[in-house]
Amino acid sequence: MRRENHQHHQSYENLAALCVGTLFVSLGTTLYAKATLLVGSIAGLALLLHYVTGTGFWLLFFALNLPFYVLAWRRMGWRFTARTFVAVCLVSIETRLTPGWVDFAVLNPVYAALAGGGLIGTGLLILFRHRIGLGGINILALYLQERFGVRAGYVQLGLDAVILTSACFVLSPQHLALSVIGAIIANMILAMNHRADRYLGLTADPAG
Repeated sequence: MRRENHQHHQSYENLAALCVGTLFVSLGTTLYAKATLLVGSIAGLALLLHYVTGTGFWLLFFALNLPFYVLAWRRMGWRFTARTFVAVCLVSIETRLTPGWVDFAVLNPVYAALAGGGLIGTGLLILFRHRIGLGGINILALYLQERFGVRAGYVQLGLDAVILTSACFVLSPQHLALSVIGAIIANMILAMNHRADRYLGLTADPAG
């Protein structure tokens, strides 16, 4: 089977992926926040802290990602790091602005979990295939797939389980169960579609 790589992507394609991918993730995260659900990865940790402290998700998401840029810079190159930084900034800004653009008079938590998980998983898939991370655990998952061939979706699923378990004291059992379902949906989208044996979405950056 023919492999593709990031060299086939033109600059305008990467820009489009950056805009669409972050928009999907931001909308999915907004659904989760509105329904008081929890997504995985650093976004999940930021949401959890948001529920506990009342601090804006967008600010927590941006701050929690800062330490992971060192790993991205050293292991994946400065281009990947720069793209990831821009993506994190966009998601932070978009999640701050989205509630003013979209308002939900009625939002069923089950629908929020299913649609939000699908949007987040698809958004991450778009970003990953254009060598754009979304900080934190996403960087670690991409690095492990590149270095050891471990599927990024499975890595995130395991780490997300830890984050979701810590939410037992914050969310109701129903909302926690729906959050787990949403996380499974998002990560299975990645596991099924972002595979090294089908699509070479990340290679070492020799210029980095």
